[in-house]
Amino acid sequence: MLEVKNINLKYGQSQILYDISLTAQPGQITALMGNNGAGKTSLLKAVAGRHTAFTGSIMLNGQPAQFGNPHQAARAGIAYVPQGREVFAMMSVQENLETGFACLPKEQHHVPDMVFDLFPVLKDMRGRRGGDLSGGQQQQLAIARALIAQPKVLLLDEPTEGIQPNVIEQIGDALRLLREQGDMAIVLVEQNADFAYALGDTFTLIASGRFQTTAAKAMMSKPDLIAGLAL
Repeated sequence: MLEVKNINLKYGQSQILYDISLTAQPGQITALMGNNGAGKTSLLKAVAGRHTAFTGSIMLNGQPAQFGNPHQAARAGIAYVPQGREVFAMMSVQENLETGFACLPKEQHHVPDMVFDLFPVLKDMRGRRGGDLSGGQQQQLAIARALIAQPKVLLLDEPTEGIQPNVIEQIGDALRLLREQGDMAIVLVEQNADFAYALGDTFTLIASGRFQTTAAKAMMSKPDLIAGLAL
């Protein structure tokens, strides 16, 4: 579904990514992991059209997919849930969800029941302002908003950061259900090794902007994963 090849990215004179490659298949969760500052967020932003000054290639369903802006990426089927969530604080939950309509034809401007099936708490809070939600509820809202656009690829950047354990479990359950549907590739950036290992099918590790290894879960134990994160 998604194939990223030999991405090099700079901020000014500082190079952040060096020939990074990653593949994400539909019906799987690909965990992109590394220490702080490894370049994980920068790679997601390049795929999502938020960074455009990079070299290398991005393929979506076998077709070139380098985007000039986030709207183009969203229309192509790439949804990005950023670290920090970026929920609109003064807008209601319903209005936040409706911002996901931007890249859909008018006849599809409705919130599907699936969103509330995955995150039931949002149904009861549709009239509440986004800024009044807890951090965990905001994270659920951010993921739900991304799903409105019916993406082919879902990019998640640190979805458990600052979230209470019971909500982390709910988010994990939602991601498992999305994986079981089999038509979406999920790329998960996560520092929580327990959460990532429980969910991941494939692990790609990077350190200091450089590729370290890619392995299926059957070939990587949790201790190996934790050791890789220490690089």
